[in-house]
Amino acid sequence: MSRLDSFIRRLSAQRDILNTVANEVKMLGGPVLELGLGNGRTFDHLRELFPDRRIITFDRTVNAYGPSMPPADDLVLGEIRDTAKTFIGSNASLAHADIGTGYEDKDAITLTWLPEIMAGVLASGGLAVSGLPLDHPDLEALPLPSTVKDGRYFIYRRK
Repeated sequence: MSRLDSFIRRLSAQRDILNTVANEVKMLGGPVLELGLGNGRTFDHLRELFPDRRIITFDRTVNAYGPSMPPADDLVLGEIRDTAKTFIGSNASLAHADIGTGYEDKDAITLTWLPEIMAGVLASGGLAVSGLPLDHPDLEALPLPSTVKDGRYFIYRRK
Protein backbone atom coordinates (compact mmCIF):
# COMPACT_ATOMS: atom_id res chain seq x y z
CA MET A 1 0.00 0.00 0.00
CA SER A 2 1.31 3.44 -0.87
CA ARG A 3 1.97 5.96 1.87
CA LEU A 4 -0.82 8.12 0.42
CA ASP A 5 -3.33 5.27 0.62
CA SER A 6 -2.18 4.49 4.16
CA PHE A 7 -2.61 8.16 5.16
CA ILE A 8 -6.10 8.29 3.66
CA ARG A 9 -7.12 5.07 5.43
CA ARG A 10 -5.82 6.40 8.76
CA LEU A 11 -7.70 9.67 8.48
CA SER A 12 -10.86 7.97 7.23
CA ALA A 13 -10.70 5.54 10.16
CA GLN A 14 -10.18 8.43 12.57
CA ARG A 15 -13.16 10.34 11.18
CA ASP A 16 -15.43 7.30 11.04
CA ILE A 17 -14.66 6.34 14.65
CA LEU A 18 -15.08 9.87 15.99
CA ASN A 19 -18.40 10.21 14.18
CA THR A 20 -19.51 6.81 15.53
CA VAL A 21 -18.75 7.65 19.18
CA ALA A 22 -19.98 11.27 19.07
CA ASN A 23 -23.49 10.63 20.41
CA GLU A 24 -22.17 8.56 23.28
CA VAL A 25 -19.58 11.21 24.16
CA LYS A 26 -22.30 13.88 24.14
CA MET A 27 -24.10 11.91 26.88
CA LEU A 28 -21.03 12.07 29.14
CA GLY A 29 -19.76 15.07 31.07
CA GLY A 30 -16.21 16.30 31.02
CA PRO A 31 -13.81 17.78 28.51
CA VAL A 32 -12.52 16.27 25.28
CA LEU A 33 -8.74 15.85 25.08
CA GLU A 34 -6.79 15.87 21.82
CA LEU A 35 -3.27 14.49 22.28
CA GLY A 36 -1.36 15.63 19.22
CA LEU A 37 -2.83 18.83 17.74
CA GLY A 38 -0.68 18.64 14.61
CA ASN A 39 -2.09 20.97 11.97
CA GLY A 40 -5.48 21.05 13.64
CA ARG A 41 -7.61 18.96 11.27
CA THR A 42 -8.90 16.60 13.95
CA PHE A 43 -9.35 19.43 16.45
CA ASP A 44 -11.48 21.23 13.87
CA HIS A 45 -13.58 18.08 13.40
CA LEU A 46 -13.95 17.63 17.16
CA ARG A 47 -15.07 21.25 17.44
CA GLU A 48 -17.83 20.55 14.90
CA LEU A 49 -18.88 17.35 16.69
CA PHE A 50 -18.83 18.94 20.16
CA PRO A 51 -19.47 22.69 19.76
CA ASP A 52 -20.44 23.16 23.42
CA ARG A 53 -17.63 21.08 24.90
CA ARG A 54 -14.23 22.24 26.09
CA ILE A 55 -11.55 20.64 23.90
CA ILE A 56 -8.07 20.69 25.40
CA THR A 57 -5.23 20.08 22.96
CA PHE A 58 -1.65 18.97 23.54
CA ASP A 59 1.42 19.15 21.33
CA ARG A 60 5.13 19.85 21.42
CA THR A 61 4.91 22.96 19.26
CA VAL A 62 2.31 24.93 17.36
CA ASN A 63 1.88 23.79 13.76
CA ALA A 64 -1.86 24.26 13.32
CA TYR A 65 -3.40 26.37 10.59
CA GLY A 66 -4.82 29.65 11.97
CA PRO A 67 -8.57 28.84 11.91
CA SER A 68 -7.82 25.37 13.32
CA MET A 69 -6.08 26.74 16.41
CA PRO A 70 -7.68 26.20 19.80
CA PRO A 71 -7.99 29.11 22.23
CA ALA A 72 -4.73 29.77 24.07
CA ASP A 73 -6.09 28.47 27.39
CA ASP A 74 -6.99 25.14 25.73
CA LEU A 75 -3.55 24.60 24.14
CA VAL A 76 -0.96 22.81 26.27
CA LEU A 77 2.55 22.88 24.81
CA GLY A 78 5.48 20.66 25.73
CA GLU A 79 6.25 16.96 25.70
CA ILE A 80 2.85 15.26 25.72
CA ARG A 81 4.03 12.49 28.05
CA ASP A 82 4.79 15.22 30.64
CA THR A 83 2.04 17.78 30.05
CA ALA A 84 -0.84 15.30 29.75
CA LYS A 85 0.07 13.76 33.12
CA THR A 86 -1.18 16.93 34.77
CA PHE A 87 -4.67 16.12 33.40
CA ILE A 88 -4.89 12.68 35.00
CA GLY A 89 -8.13 12.69 36.97
CA SER A 90 -9.75 15.33 34.75
CA ASN A 91 -12.66 12.94 33.98
CA ALA A 92 -12.60 13.50 30.23
CA SER A 93 -15.45 12.10 28.18
CA LEU A 94 -13.16 11.46 25.20
CA ALA A 95 -9.41 11.31 24.76
CA HIS A 96 -8.07 11.06 21.22
CA ALA A 97 -4.43 10.38 20.40
CA ASP A 98 -2.99 10.20 16.91
CA ILE A 99 0.68 10.43 17.82
CA GLY A 100 2.12 7.30 16.26
CA THR A 101 5.11 7.77 13.99
CA GLY A 102 4.98 4.57 11.95
CA TYR A 103 8.44 3.69 13.31
CA GLU A 104 8.10 0.60 15.46
CA ASP A 105 10.95 1.53 17.83
CA LYS A 106 9.66 5.06 18.45
CA ASP A 107 6.05 3.93 18.86
CA ALA A 108 7.19 1.26 21.35
CA ILE A 109 8.56 4.07 23.54
CA THR A 110 5.28 6.01 23.26
CA LEU A 111 3.40 2.88 24.28
CA THR A 112 5.33 2.77 27.57
CA TRP A 113 3.43 5.88 28.77
CA LEU A 114 0.43 6.56 26.50
CA PRO A 115 -1.96 3.83 27.79
CA GLU A 116 -1.52 4.99 31.41
CA ILE A 117 -2.23 8.61 30.48
CA MET A 118 -5.24 7.76 28.33
CA ALA A 119 -6.79 5.62 31.06
CA GLY A 120 -5.93 8.22 33.69
CA VAL A 121 -7.55 11.22 32.03
CA LEU A 122 -10.86 9.48 31.29
CA ALA A 123 -13.97 9.38 33.42
CA SER A 124 -15.46 5.97 34.09
CA GLY A 125 -17.28 5.13 30.85
CA GLY A 126 -15.22 7.67 28.90
CA LEU A 127 -13.85 6.72 25.49
CA ALA A 128 -10.28 6.54 24.22
CA VAL A 129 -9.69 6.68 20.48
CA SER A 130 -6.14 6.03 19.34
CA GLY A 131 -4.02 5.31 16.33
CA LEU A 132 -1.89 3.07 18.57
CA PRO A 133 -3.16 0.08 20.56
CA LEU A 134 -3.64 0.85 24.26
CA ASP A 135 -2.92 -2.12 26.51
CA HIS A 136 -4.19 -1.14 29.97
CA PRO A 137 -6.29 -3.07 32.51
CA ASP A 138 -8.74 -0.16 32.89
CA LEU A 139 -9.44 0.07 29.15
CA GLU A 140 -11.85 -2.28 27.40
CA ALA A 141 -11.49 -2.61 23.61
CA LEU A 142 -14.67 -1.84 21.68
CA PRO A 143 -15.69 -3.00 18.20
CA LEU A 144 -14.76 -0.82 15.28
CA PRO A 145 -17.18 0.57 12.71
CA SER A 146 -17.46 -1.72 9.68
CA THR A 147 -15.57 0.86 7.59
CA VAL A 148 -12.41 0.53 9.72
CA LYS A 149 -10.00 -2.35 9.20
CA ASP A 150 -8.86 -4.15 12.37
CA GLY A 151 -5.54 -2.80 13.58
CA ARG A 152 -5.83 0.53 11.75
CA TYR A 153 -7.33 2.48 14.67
CA PHE A 154 -8.65 1.58 18.12
CA ILE A 155 -11.55 2.43 20.47
CA TYR A 156 -11.61 1.74 24.22
CA ARG A 157 -13.98 2.41 27.11
CA ARG A 158 -12.65 3.29 30.55
CA LYS A 159 -13.97 0.73 33.05
